[in-house]
Amino acid sequence: MSITLHSLKNTPGARKARMRVGRGESSGKGKTSGKGHKGQMSRTGHKHKPDFEGGQMRLARRIPKMGFTNPAHKQFLPVNVADLAQFEAGTEVTPVLLRALGLVRGNGYGIKILGDGELTVKLTVKAQAFSAGAKAKIEAAGGVVEVLKP
Repeated sequence: MSITLHSLKNTPGARKARMRVGRGESSGKGKTSGKGHKGQMSRTGHKHKPDFEGGQMRLARRIPKMGFTNPAHKQFLPVNVADLAQFEAGTEVTPVLLRALGLVRGNGYGIKILGDGELTVKLTVKAQAFSAGAKAKIEAAGGVVEVLKP
């Protein structure tokens, strides 16, 4: 048996006729048409707002609005001192080099070197910001720290 366009039929019960309200008592939705008696919801033209809670203070106004987002916040992209240990001694580590090696991804205000990990090689590190611990570890290994303008 092949299926052709003229032989297609719906599964029994898949299509249901819509309820015709206000068409007599015996229809099941007559008289008040399922709207009950009186009140705001029974009236013609009433539009039910999705966040309306019957006069109760709506949820969006009940929950606390806390915090503050500073529009001038500068988001730095982090790189740890442990990530710099892979470079050979005497290498000049710049933001361009860090991006090329995939140590920094995305856009930010600049790169900040953080002090997580150990460093034993002497490097010249150039970045927009350094944590105090990172600066101390780089200089303790005999390296140089240069702060770039963002």
